[in-house]
Amino acid sequence: MNLTSAMLAYLGAGLGAGLAIIGAGNGIGRLAASAMDGIARQPSAGGDIRGAMIVAAGLIEGATFFALVICILLALK
Repeated sequence: MNLTSAMLAYLGAGLGAGLAIIGAGNGIGRLAASAMDGIARQPSAGGDIRGAMIVAAGLIEGATFFALVICILLALK
């Protein structure tokens, strides 16, 4: 089988998208676990912790969407 550059681009895009999603899931999971632990230890700071968690989750999602856009561009090129 002869591997063309298009096949390799699709392979790279698929692997990149998969790794981006796995990384985002891992990051958000750790973030939520740490936030829940912090809220359980100090319930009075729950609002501050929750706000910081939402901002951090948004940043993780933004980086993930950027990686997915790069993967789509790689596949279309």
